Amino acid sequence: MNLLALDSRWQRLNDPDYACKCCGRSFGGIVDMGFGQPDCWPHDTLNSRDTLAVGDDLLTADLCVFEDLRFVHCVVPLPIRGSDEVFLFGAWASLAVEDFKAYALDATGEETGFAGAAAWLMNDLPLFENDELIACDLKPAESGGERPHLTAQSGTLAQAQADGISFDQLLEIYAACGEDLRPHLMG
Repeated sequence: MNLLALDSRWQRLNDPDYACKCCGRSFGGIVDMGFGQPDCWPHDTLNSRDTLAVGDDLLTADLCVFEDLRFVHCVVPLPIRGSDEVFLFGAWASLAVEDFKAYALDATGEETGFAGAAAWLMNDLPLFENDELIACDLKPAESGGERPHLTAQSGTLAQAQADGISFDQLLEIYAACGEDLRPHLMG
């Protein structure tokens, strides 16, 4: 049994027929949160464009080149304790140039055998902010159309990825991202 099924807030979050009494909002389940670019990207955002080029710097929905740095858009999975659900942060990882080239070629259909690489998390994730870069492992997606998965090697993020986060921590993440659902789930 899903232990969170006993939490009325969880029930409301996952019930597409539930409507908040104060505003009428409904939710229908977990919504993943993402970043449109690495935190160090100094230029404009993509908005509705497919590609943003500023000099030699380039940003697409999947790849980024900024000066001598190379980035891949990936997901950081966080299991939710007491459920079978996983929350995903859409974040950016910095790779060595050779690994970036292998990943990019593999993504275009050329079989490079990209099996993963060491990487650095390049976004400050709510609840997991850190003054230091977080060392990670980037693994290719298990099926086509998915982003690669980023797993922290150590620290509080690695612990959360291994043990999961609580529903209250998920709600804190939403609030930190500007989407405080807590008042809307109170019934």
